[in-house]
Amino acid sequence: MVAYRGWIAYFLIDPAFVHWRVNLKKLSFLVMIFALVFMFGSAAQAQQFDLSFGVSGLVAPSSTATLQTIGGGAYPTFGLDFLFYHNLGVGFNAAFRAKQNLYQGFQPFRPFFYDVDLVYAPPLGKRAQLELSAGIGAESVRFYTPFLTCGTFTGCTNFVSSNHFLGQFGGAVRFYVTNKIFIRPEAHVYVVRNNFEFSGAQATRFGLSIGYSFKNQE
Repeated sequence: MVAYRGWIAYFLIDPAFVHWRVNLKKLSFLVMIFALVFMFGSAAQAQQFDLSFGVSGLVAPSSTATLQTIGGGAYPTFGLDFLFYHNLGVGFNAAFRAKQNLYQGFQPFRPFFYDVDLVYAPPLGKRAQLELSAGIGAESVRFYTPFLTCGTFTGCTNFVSSNHFLGQFGGAVRFYVTNKIFIRPEAHVYVVRNNFEFSGAQATRFGLSIGYSFKNQE
């Protein structure tokens, strides 16, 4: 435990890490903005444009004597996509843990996941639609502290973020209760690069969401 507190303190004050963390946040923000602008700017010409909100749970390898599991907890989710060519398109998904967890019983933390994906969503009859996705994104874990840390670009916060690149692979089925409103059971597998704070590099999110489609199903 003492060693872990020292590790957190090192990450808070080490200039190289702070510089890397700020640059990664800026890059992630630019990627997200680019994806959203592209999606909304092209929505008028899209064959199908969808928004969804839901809740998920996260399954991951169990904690060990020295490493915490990232699994457990409820995750509110948000997603959007548009399909523009033969059921192919792009999408964006975000999920975050609703309540803070405790790392090894003492360090408050909260994981965030977000990804930009290629989406394939062919119809399954008149009232259902398959959804397959694969893409890249980031896992951002906030470790909360009892004091504020101030930065030029980040302002003052009471947490330090640890960010990791991830790949995402997802599958879902949309069941349309009307021509526009659908319910979607879904699963997403995250493969996280260098996820050294936690007990495994892989986590799976299972959830249920409700969505609205801006194009009637054929």
